[in-house]
Amino acid sequence: MLRLKDIAASIGAEMSGSGDAAVMRVASIALADDDSLVFAEDEAVLREALDSKAAAVLVTADLAKQAGEAKPLLVMRQPRLGFARAAQLLRSLERKAGVHPTAVVATKAVLGEGVFIDACAVVDDGAEIGAGTSIAAGAVVGAGVRIGKECRVYPRVVLYPGVTLGDRVVVHAGAVLGADGFGYVRDAVTGEYLQFPQQGRLIIEDDVEIGANTTIDRGSLEETRISRGAKFDNLVHVGHNVRVGKHVVIAAQTGISGSCVIGDEAIIGGQVGMGDHAEVGEKVILGGQAGILPHKKLRGPGIVHWGTPAKPLKDYLRELAAIARLTRASKKERGQKED
Repeated sequence: MLRLKDIAASIGAEMSGSGDAAVMRVASIALADDDSLVFAEDEAVLREALDSKAAAVLVTADLAKQAGEAKPLLVMRQPRLGFARAAQLLRSLERKAGVHPTAVVATKAVLGEGVFIDACAVVDDGAEIGAGTSIAAGAVVGAGVRIGKECRVYPRVVLYPGVTLGDRVVVHAGAVLGADGFGYVRDAVTGEYLQFPQQGRLIIEDDVEIGANTTIDRGSLEETRISRGAKFDNLVHVGHNVRVGKHVVIAAQTGISGSCVIGDEAIIGGQVGMGDHAEVGEKVILGGQAGILPHKKLRGPGIVHWGTPAKPLKDYLRELAAIARLTRASKKERGQKED
C-alpha cells in the first residue's frame, strides 16, 4: 500500500488534490474500488473515471482542467505510461523473501538481500542472484549464472550455465535461456553431423522481458546479446550469436536464425522468419509473417517491410496489385467471371 503523493513522486506525476489516500492496486474503471488507481486519456473516459469508486485518476494537464475537484488527480503527459509505472511499483510491494524448504540451493551460490527462492527451484554452484529477485517454483538456475537486482524468474524457467541477466529482467514461465545453438559440421565422407562447439555466453541486459516458452541460445564461440529494454512475446526463438538492439519489440512465433543483427528500436511482427546472418536496421518495422532471406540487409528507419522475401510495404502492395490485375485479365481471356 502506498500513498498517492508517494506514487506521484515515484512515477514523475504532479499531485492535484490530497495525496494522503492509500492505494493498493491499479484497476480498470469498471472494477475500481476505493483503494484503486485508474487513468483517463480522453473526455469520455474522464467522466467515467470521476464517477467510479477509484481513489484517484491519472490524467493529462488538459483533462485535469476539466476534472475539477471530484477526485485527487495525478497529472502527467502520458497517463497510460504512468499507470504502467504505478502498477510495477505496487507489484514490487508484494514480493516475498526467503528460501522455500523444498528448494535446492548450492552452498556456493550467492543470494542478495531479499531474494526469494520458491518451491522445488534449483540454484547451482557459483550462481549469483541480486537483491530483491524472485525465482519461482521449479525454475533451474545453472552453475555460474548471474542474475541482477529485482528480476522475476517465473515457474519452470531454465537458465543454462553461464547465462547473465541484468537488473529488472522478467522471464516468463517455461522459457529456456542459454541452450546450445543449432550448429553442426557435416562429415562429407559419412554424411554424419557433428555439433560445432556451442560454448559461448548469453548476455541479457537490464529491463528486458522474455515471454513464456521463448528460447534464446547461447553464442557458439562468442556471445548472444539481448540489449537493454528489449521485449519478447511468447514462443519466440533466437539462435546463437544473435544481437538484438535496445528497445526492440518482437511478437509471438518469430524465429531468428544464428548470427542475425536487429538494430535499436526495431519492431518485429508475429511469425516473422529471419535467415542466418540477416540484418534489420534501426527502427525498421517488419509486418507479420515477413521472411528475410539469409544475409539480407533491411535498412531505413521507420520503413515498414512485408512479405517473403521482405520488401518495403509500398513495393509489396504494388506487386499484389499487379498480380490482381494479371489474375483479372487471365480470367477475362478465359471468359470466367470475377470473384
